[in-house]
Amino acid sequence: MIIGTRGSALALAQTDTVERLLKEQGVDAARQVIKTIGDRFTDRPLHAVSGVGAFVRELDEVMLAGDIDIAVHSMKDMPTVRPVEIPTAAVLARDSPFDVLITYDGTELDELPTGAIIGTSSLRRAAQMRRYRPDLVIQELRGNINTRLRKLRDGHYDGILLARAGLERMGWVDEIKGEILNPDFFCPSPNQGTIAVSVRAGTEAEKAVSALDHVQTRIETELERLLIMELGGGCTTPVASYATFLEGGANIRVRAEVLSLDGTETIKVDEVLPALGCLEKARELGQKLADMGGRELAEAALRAISEENCDF
Repeated sequence: MIIGTRGSALALAQTDTVERLLKEQGVDAARQVIKTIGDRFTDRPLHAVSGVGAFVRELDEVMLAGDIDIAVHSMKDMPTVRPVEIPTAAVLARDSPFDVLITYDGTELDELPTGAIIGTSSLRRAAQMRRYRPDLVIQELRGNINTRLRKLRDGHYDGILLARAGLERMGWVDEIKGEILNPDFFCPSPNQGTIAVSVRAGTEAEKAVSALDHVQTRIETELERLLIMELGGGCTTPVASYATFLEGGANIRVRAEVLSLDGTETIKVDEVLPALGCLEKARELGQKLADMGGRELAEAALRAISEENCDF
């Protein structure tokens, strides 16, 4: 079976994980690198590259053409609404969902001086950082994980924000000791730290990949998507959600928020739901988040982004 993937070091590391797990199940698999629009246009902000799911749609097209059997994605990059012909056959057990701050000289967030320059490609991280430390300077940071770390080492930034899961998958956690940011202030992106594996429906690949599915992570990630489904905008707006089973498994804590781009406004929810019936309750909570003003805040951010990028 042919596994399609982007060509970045992180995407290849994720694909290596899926390939290894499949081979442990007795499935012979090989990877094929697909260069996406997001890889080709590195001179503009990430949110300006072809809208929601820029890294996903082209792999979908290659799969529907029959050139690959399996596609590996960072689940947080996947649009909430997916083609019915391309189910997510497996959600792998989650790595760390949290953000990390890596600074030029090891300084932690609360100790950074006023005016320190922080790099990120995420509107959500940028808005949360502006809310927590409005005295810092937030600048756009593009490139793969190696490029971002090099720009930090070269002194272009005092600190950069990354997903801890990326460091874990690259095997760099011991080498690069970033400060894990508190999710109470830096709620993660929906599905952050999760690898999703998609296939064409009704194929042998679907049967093989389904054996890799991690039920707890699938439920948590589905809840995170339901919480923000009514907001619109997806990964192109400052939206966060995080769900985690509590000890014993009978209850799940869910939290979600939408922010203004400058971080001065926030609409949020934070509740404990019973695991039984949690999906319907998450839908209701997502509707509540939207009705509390979250939908308007997300729409305002989306309009501002569209106006900013009208020249692209």
